[in-house]
This record gives sequence, C-alpha cells and structure tokens, in this order.
Amino acid sequence: MATGWKAEREQVASIMRRLYRQGLTTCSGGNVSLRAGGVILITPSGTDKGEITAEEIGAVTLKGEKLLPGLKLSIETEMHLEVYRNRPDVNGVVHAHPVTASAFAALGTDIDTRLTAETWHVLGKPVRASYALMGTKDLARIVGEAARRGNAVIMENHGVLTVGRTLFEAFDRLELLEAAAKMTWITHTMGSPRPLTEARIQEMEEVYGRRK
Repeated sequence: MATGWKAEREQVASIMRRLYRQGLTTCSGGNVSLRAGGVILITPSGTDKGEITAEEIGAVTLKGEKLLPGLKLSIETEMHLEVYRNRPDVNGVVHAHPVTASAFAALGTDIDTRLTAETWHVLGKPVRASYALMGTKDLARIVGEAARRGNAVIMENHGVLTVGRTLFEAFDRLELLEAAAKMTWITHTMGSPRPLTEARIQEMEEVYGRRK
C-alpha cells in the first residue's frame, strides 16, 4: 500500500518544496493536498517542507480514514477534507503563510486583486474566513464554507488558502495572491491606486470568459 499513488504523491511533495523555495512558507509551515479519485494525498505536519519527499505524503479518504497508517497527516487534514466536500470541482488545495498576504489576514484591509488584469482573471475577489484555532473542526468548517464563495481564502490571523481544478492551479493562485498583496501594499504606499474599472472587467470576461 505504501507504494500507491507514486506520481500523485511526488506531485504533492514537489509543490510543497516549490512553496518553500519561493519563500511562500517556512520550513515547518503550510500544507498541500491533491484529490486522486476518492483519495486525498496530503503533506504531514512536523517535517522539513523544503526537503519533503513523496514517501512522506500521507493518504486519507474523504471520510477521514487513514490509508497509510505509518505516515503522519497534517494537523489541517480536516480543513482540506472540508474544502473538498464543499467543492466537488476542486482537486488541489494549498495552505500557507506568505508574509505579505498573511499580513492582510491580520488587518481589516482587503487584498486588491483588481490592480492587474491577470490577478483578477485568475483569482477574482478573495473571501475572508473568521478566526478559529488552527487544527480544529471549527476552523475546518469555517474555511470549507468560505471556499464555496471563492478560490482564495484569507484566514483571519492565520494565513491563506487557495484551491484549483489542479494542484498547479491552486499553487498559481497562492503565488498570485501574494503578488497581489505586495502590489496592494506598494500602490497604497506610492500614491492613489487605479484598479480595473467595471467596464474593463466586463470586457475581459467577454473575451476570456468568467473565472471558474
């Protein structure tokens, strides 16, 4: 059983290492998961995320049954499961604590994703999830419900979570969310931001379609 889902487990480990290399999480922070049919493959807690390997990736059913008993799961496993239960279209979830985006999680100010066409088209408007203690069922429920309303979730006094139809799409959204947070900070420091108008957003959606 421990050799199952080899390619999928390597993909999860690779995205986790990439998060660390990009400075989007600390060596012990964050978690990544991938839906493979009825199985969720997820990173463990308490390991070096910059050096994580496929052999460390755990497996669990949507009901929470561990499939690889010898491996640890993330303390946020239930949060990931709740997102998948609420979003049948989602196959990848990334949760991390990028510094700038997480600063907005500690502020009442929103990350402005309308500053560039790409961030709006890929992310839409981030949604907020109220605070709950990390690793708890309360947090899982709150974030799962928030994920129904958007593909990027700002978790109060915690961090951020993004979802995608693929794991790469979820990673791309998290990276763009951190970039949008930096742009929001920079533009408000430099002067008066000029976000996309409703007319420009409508034009973009007519040409490229609405976000999925």
